[in-house]
Formats: sequence, structure tokens, C-alpha cells
Amino acid sequence: MDAAFVLVHSPSVGPATWTPVAERLPGPVLVPSLLDVADSPPPFWPRVVELVRKAISELPAGQPVIVAVHSNAGLFVPLIVEASTRPVAGCVFVDAALPARTEATPVAPPELIRFLEPKLGDDGRLPQWTAWWDEADVAPMFPDPETRRRVEAEQPRLPLSYYRQLIPVAPGWDRRPCAYLLFGPPYDEVAEDARGRGWDVTEIPGHHLHELVDPDAVAAHLIAFREKDPQAKGLH
Repeated sequence: MDAAFVLVHSPSVGPATWTPVAERLPGPVLVPSLLDVADSPPPFWPRVVELVRKAISELPAGQPVIVAVHSNAGLFVPLIVEASTRPVAGCVFVDAALPARTEATPVAPPELIRFLEPKLGDDGRLPQWTAWWDEADVAPMFPDPETRRRVEAEQPRLPLSYYRQLIPVAPGWDRRPCAYLLFGPPYDEVAEDARGRGWDVTEIPGHHLHELVDPDAVAAHLIAFREKDPQAKGLH
């Protein structure tokens, strides 16, 4: 059987960032919601992994999956692969952070933590992700006002502790095909890291939420990744 697509959004935003791509992929397609990740105490990564594992477990036994992740969801891939109850045929990082090769990976570098600290509210939570940035930077990430409204309506307000956590790296997670899809800076340096790991790297020029602007191209890339992987095509 062909691999199912598991589209994992960054906990900084919500599943609506993947919806247009999911609608263009042949099924089955899963988009687990991680919106309640910060409702449990830290560390938060076990909740992310459990939510994705639970969604994957609803697939038929033996169903291979391709895990596609966006933004900081990339840091959870080793643990998602390790916890998966179905065989993971491959992983695609879409303008996403990469886990460290061996050691635990911080969600955010020190300079981002310093940038975020003054933004903390009285309730100990940060503003929604799109409120961190200037309007001139945010507006081009969306194809139209309605899409922006849907995405912003579901964005959680995360505690700073989410960005301070360290994500463990499970060994052997990348012993399967992996690829990187780059939209543009600042993830161009991350794409170079992926290339250094021997992965295929493709660029579809755009802003960080380009999967909303050109879901056809992103879906086509994911389908092409599945087509070239014998495990994902059920030929193993």
C-alpha cells in the first residue's frame, strides 16, 4: 500500500497551515492537531510525540507513513519516528528546523529567547506567533485575508518555557530517505545542513508559510518524494 502522509504543524501555529496541502494530496492524509500542547506542564515534547503517535495508530496495521514537518516541528522528527506504530518510509522537512545530529536540540537559540522575553504577558504566555513580527513581514506570508484570519484564529499563545525546552534526539531515526524543501531565508543555512547530511534539497522560493500560498507545488513535491521511494510505494 502507498504511504500515508502525516503533516505535522509547528506548535507555534496550527493545523490550518497544512490544510490547503492536505486537500491536494491523495489519501490517506493526517494532520494531527498540536494546539493543546502547552496545556500540560513542561517539558512539552512528550505531548507532541504522543499526539502524532496516536493519530498514526489509527491507520491500518502495516500502513507506511511519510512524515512531513514544518518549521520547529522538525525538531520532533526523531522522537516521532521512534514512537510511530507504523513504519516510517521517509521524512520531509518543509522550511523546517533540523534536529541536532546527536545531542538534544534547543527549540530556540539564545538570541530568540532574548527577543521573546519582553513580549511575555502577565499570564506568562507570549502573544500569538504572527504578532511577534512587523506587519510588513507577516502580510506577504498569506495568500489572502481569509486564509490569514483562519490561521491566526487558531494560533496558540505559548509559554516561553516551550522555546526553552531541549528536544532529545533518538538514534537511527534518519536511516530512511529524508529530504528538505526550502522556501527561503533564514532557512537557507538549515537547507545547507540538510545537503551536508546527504539529503535531497529542493527550493520553492517563498516566505515561511509558502505552503499556504502555493499548496499545489508543495503537494506535488510530497507526491514526487513518495513516488521515488520504493518503501513509500509499498514495493519493499
